[in-house]
Amino acid sequence: MKGNGPQGLPGISITGRRAGTFCLLLVAALCVQATRVQVFEADGLNGNSANQRAVLERYAQPRGDILVGTAPVTTSVSTSGRYAYKRGYTDGPTYAAVTGYSSQAYGNTQLEGTEDALLTGTDGRLAGWSLRDAVTRRQNPGGDVYTTLNRAAQEAAMAGLGRQQGAVAAIEPATGRILALASTPSYDPGSFAGYGSADQEAWNRLRTDPAQPMLNRALRQTYPPGSTFKVVTAAAALAAGVVTDPAAPTAAPFPYVLPGTTTPLVNDTAVCDRPGRSLADAMTASCNSVFGYLGVRVGLDRMAATAEGFGFNDPRLDMPVRPARSNFDTRMDDSQLALSSIGQFDTAATPLVMAMVAAGIANDGTVMRPQLVDRLTKADGTVVRRTEPAVYRRAVTPEVAGRLRKLMTDVVENGTGGSARIAGAEVGGKTGTAQHGVDNSGTPYAWFIAWARPAGSTAVPPVAVAVVVADSDATDVSGGALAAPIARSVLRAVLGSR
Repeated sequence: MKGNGPQGLPGISITGRRAGTFCLLLVAALCVQATRVQVFEADGLNGNSANQRAVLERYAQPRGDILVGTAPVTTSVSTSGRYAYKRGYTDGPTYAAVTGYSSQAYGNTQLEGTEDALLTGTDGRLAGWSLRDAVTRRQNPGGDVYTTLNRAAQEAAMAGLGRQQGAVAAIEPATGRILALASTPSYDPGSFAGYGSADQEAWNRLRTDPAQPMLNRALRQTYPPGSTFKVVTAAAALAAGVVTDPAAPTAAPFPYVLPGTTTPLVNDTAVCDRPGRSLADAMTASCNSVFGYLGVRVGLDRMAATAEGFGFNDPRLDMPVRPARSNFDTRMDDSQLALSSIGQFDTAATPLVMAMVAAGIANDGTVMRPQLVDRLTKADGTVVRRTEPAVYRRAVTPEVAGRLRKLMTDVVENGTGGSARIAGAEVGGKTGTAQHGVDNSGTPYAWFIAWARPAGSTAVPPVAVAVVVADSDATDVSGGALAAPIARSVLRAVLGSR
């Protein structure tokens, strides 16, 4: 007859108890390890480049769409390869500066990058409350991105730029909504959306193209703004009280010799070649000598502060895509300040920021934060986030802005911006022709910034625009000849679509 165990339980030996305890410890260790992996290390493992499960899931269902108005400009294309779907584009070159690309081999840029989690369905805001979904970890359908673009304005911008190298940015001044964002030459993001040999060939061809079609010239390229920056200098002069009456003679001498040098600041027209030209006359004729003189009178600190009010020197101007930083130096001598005040020396701007200059003046001196996304939604249309207008900075007072609008209107009606006139509309603008290259040997950059509203209206103009033509075969390379007609077509498109 067998005896009892130590605790009086029949049939259980000390060895059996030890084995049971060991098994319990193993189970506990497995639970701890599973918890560590699934909870504390989940993000790291999901993001590990060696984890193909996440990549396969990413392309196992259609990607959400990017829309202009109510129409998608993207698609999802089913494939017979390893991945079930790849990205497609309905009119890729027209919207590439906005959408960017989504490539199985080369990643994501622009809205395809900033809103990737929503588009792929991994954004936590898309998750439902279904117990089944929680247990099965079913991936949510991709959400949609509704842009702020005006289709007519975008198409007008691309058509106007044509085969030239250049860019357009258009903004609704009262809200900061971006109505157009164009860059040429452009490219088709769908040509390398997969991972096959044809995609690799397309990618290599685009990356080595000397015309740089994948460079987003509206957001990622800065240019000397030339005489369009004179609007900022005029704003600073009026705000600082250096000029109190735009129609009154200034103390600007002629010739105006750059401070500390023997070099005169040359004008582009003989109309400017006399002392005491008023701010109004200097703006209409685009007199370098007057604006160089006024910039030095305003002083570096106040000039920099005014420029920054319009978006210069801000490295984090996200919308949500991040543009390149536009520059106005905060350390320079007076001769350099004079040159900077006419948009030369180291002054450099993206078309986006120059559109913000025009938009701020149109909006009584208040610059709104630029926004490219109207709303984000789930696949069923439920709004996840809606973008509300937000003040970026108050660059100048309404009184100063009103005077600047009058100056810009005179440029179009009586000065160098005549090519931007629109019947039945009030248009204010400023031309610019910026020199660059060694000894100014490069083809000048042709600029135009403007705003427009219906004639007789006192409301905030519904559109402001900046255009730069960076390389053209035209014989007359000037802002008035090249950039102003493009701006006119974009302004007309917005006015006509209202």
